Amino acid sequence: MCNHDKNIQHKFGINAHDEEHEQWNRRSFLQALGLAGTGTMLLGGTPLSASTNSKLAAALSASESDRVLVIIRLKGGNDGLNTIIPIYDYDTYAQARPTIRLRQENLVNLSADFGMPSYMSDLLNLWDNGGMKVIHGVGYENSNQSHFAGSDVWASTDHNNVTQSGWLGRYFEELYPEYLVNPPSIPAAVQIGSTGNLIFDGDATNYAFSVANPNQLEAIAENGTVHDMNNLPDCVYGEQLEFMRGTTNTTYQYAGVIHQAYENGTNGATYLDSDLGQQLSIVARLIKGNLGSKVYMVTLGSFDTHANQPDAHQQLLTDLSNSIKTFYEDLATTGIDQNVLTMTLSEFGRRVHENGSEGTDHGTSAPLFFFGPALQGNGFVGEHPNLSALVGGNLEYKQDFRGIYATVMEEWLCVDPNLVDEALLNVNYERVDIGFGCSRLSTDDFNQVRFKHYVIYPTGDPILKFVNPYAQKISVTIYDIMGRKISTLQNDMLFAGEHSIDIKKAVKTKLHVGQYIYKITAGRQNFSKSILIQ
Repeated sequence: MCNHDKNIQHKFGINAHDEEHEQWNRRSFLQALGLAGTGTMLLGGTPLSASTNSKLAAALSASESDRVLVIIRLKGGNDGLNTIIPIYDYDTYAQARPTIRLRQENLVNLSADFGMPSYMSDLLNLWDNGGMKVIHGVGYENSNQSHFAGSDVWASTDHNNVTQSGWLGRYFEELYPEYLVNPPSIPAAVQIGSTGNLIFDGDATNYAFSVANPNQLEAIAENGTVHDMNNLPDCVYGEQLEFMRGTTNTTYQYAGVIHQAYENGTNGATYLDSDLGQQLSIVARLIKGNLGSKVYMVTLGSFDTHANQPDAHQQLLTDLSNSIKTFYEDLATTGIDQNVLTMTLSEFGRRVHENGSEGTDHGTSAPLFFFGPALQGNGFVGEHPNLSALVGGNLEYKQDFRGIYATVMEEWLCVDPNLVDEALLNVNYERVDIGFGCSRLSTDDFNQVRFKHYVIYPTGDPILKFVNPYAQKISVTIYDIMGRKISTLQNDMLFAGEHSIDIKKAVKTKLHVGQYIYKITAGRQNFSKSILIQ
């Protein structure tokens, strides 16, 4: 044990080795140093972090598609009943909410059965032009109505709230164990505002990091000191130092490309000077500036409306509506609005009955929104919960949110269904017909016949198998955990069909026990995954 570890144990009262590993994780280490969640580095005046590559990102970057997903987190638990109002059962709704209900004359009818507040009318153009859909009653079984635990469930997809990793973070950790020393050329996902969500966590590492504002990005990229990743002490402090330095190095790696994209892009519409408006204006510039990232996440907070809800909720939904309207107007100036799908999520809905403070308390299910011309039609998806058949005072959920995740990954981002299920803790959730599909891409899109690869261990030794969709040149290379090339296993023209490589035999050199990484280049596509040599 090095002296730093002794000081850590003394400071935090940790006396046993096991306790040290349990309590002193990488996140607490960064927080103790004041490096996590400080919000001191900004992009356009807004906190920004970027995630490294993942299986999802690998599948996306290999795709010829320019599709982008934007996730808007409605932090605090949005009141779905005062966002989409059931006109068909208005009397029951009004009786449950005598003081905070939306009056019928203040609704905009989206159909004969459902309306939204008139202050959300900025969304009418998207709705009228087939660019908005609502999924009713989204939630999960035995909903956790805690903000923190509920947010973790939506990020981890584990309704028991045992898994402390996110669906993106699990991709990151498994596919790119070498990311600290060999990050990809562009961030696969960008998170703006409200950093630290579990969605980017692996089992032991938080993959989010902070970068500077646009005017400072280039200076940081050019003048920042790149930390040495070698000669680190062999102890817990050394592990934490490796993570901190690696994260900082990755920040430097991306500072230049993010800055360049921000400078290349311009806003073609005027956004509200609001939290969400400014975040989406940055996203629009990065997309239009050809950053190349496929997933963006932004946050609109303060939806925990226990008291004085009418005014607060109106302000939030006005911001949401105007910001989305302006975002798509901005994207349309360059014709890329067709390639951008936006979805909302919130950790839970609110209870049906108002409380005694002109507000609503934590509930369960709520509507989830999709926006974008790619929806090819407006409408409502699924069944609205019955206001007269409550479960413990709450709306019964009708649609599992993980089925929506699966649909978006498979049908919008065109990720292989097996990879989708793996990201969702190896559960095959029923997909939802939202109106888009991967099969709607052009017939010459490579993603129509995707290259597939996986590893099996029939006798304990790894066998690499891959399915080539058509005849093309295939190169297979193996690297050690530090990214050093070990051997080229294959470099030939191969016919369509399944192929296998016995890695130990093909490498023709002794491999020590441990983790390695293989990289497959198939035409213009690149795939990689970690393997274990026993």
